[in-house]
Amino acid sequence: MTRRIAVPLVIAGAILALGYASLALGGFDTAPANVLSALQGGEGRFTVVRLRLPRVVLAVIVGLCLGLAGTIFQTLLGNPLASPDLIGVSQGASAAAVAAILLGGLSGAAVSLAAFAGAVAVAALITLLSWRHGISSYRFVVIGIGVAFAVQAFLGYLLTRADVRDAQGALVWLVGSIGTPRWDEITVTALMGVLLVAALVPLQPRLRMLQLGDDIATGLGVAVTRSRIQLTLVAVGLAAIAVAVAGPVLFVAFVAGPIAKRITASSGASLVASALVGALVVLAADFLGQRVLPGVRVPVGVVTSLVGAPFLLWLLARDNRSKGAI
Repeated sequence: MTRRIAVPLVIAGAILALGYASLALGGFDTAPANVLSALQGGEGRFTVVRLRLPRVVLAVIVGLCLGLAGTIFQTLLGNPLASPDLIGVSQGASAAAVAAILLGGLSGAAVSLAAFAGAVAVAALITLLSWRHGISSYRFVVIGIGVAFAVQAFLGYLLTRADVRDAQGALVWLVGSIGTPRWDEITVTALMGVLLVAALVPLQPRLRMLQLGDDIATGLGVAVTRSRIQLTLVAVGLAAIAVAVAGPVLFVAFVAGPIAKRITASSGASLVASALVGALVVLAADFLGQRVLPGVRVPVGVVTSLVGAPFLLWLLARDNRSKGAI
């Protein structure tokens, strides 16, 4: 069995084990042996099925989407910093959701739809601003970071003008949280994710060819511009549906691809491994945030930021050393 196959299987096993632990452990522990019984309607069903299982399922879906989105962006642009949470896509979704809450008085599915539209709008803006006879990865990332700061300033303005109670309701869109999802929300999110993954499958060979460079990809018969636009739309969609249900769970899209590439020892993008790493990171962050500090519930976005920020600093330091920077 090759490493590219074995590693995803190991990660999937870790996800199942951690998910099982998440169902068993909490404010009221359920004996691990009784979890399967609870899933089948036995004792503890309310705690396991109604309270914990939706969190586990949504955490996995969000992680899968973010892991895929980040890897597609990083591969397309050939830059490890090209992650939706660093170049403004996630911030765009958050800003649109907060605006819908504070300015439009919306809630529920309407806020999620606004978040999705915000992510798409920001991605389109970055693409238009960075387009000059094609997309330069450096220009795209720099403009994306600039747009992220502008959107963050807009968010700050909205919060300073809002009522304290309304601002508290918008907090989830600033830090990222799995919350207490309903099954209808999870179903819609899962269906949208499946549709986007289905759209990604025929595009995956083109993504591998684009890694070789635009000239080589063109020589292999790839319509470079069209393929880049299609892959970008899929990546934006994946990031948008994740942010629409959980808020900006930062750094997951950023770290999933590099971690997957390192543990699979692959020279190219490993989409399956990246998606599974993203799911494991979000699930682990939610598990730790809910259980490490007694009586304290830390949002999943806070935990992922604590892990992702040092990773970003390490990546920048390594890049500086490789280029002989002081």
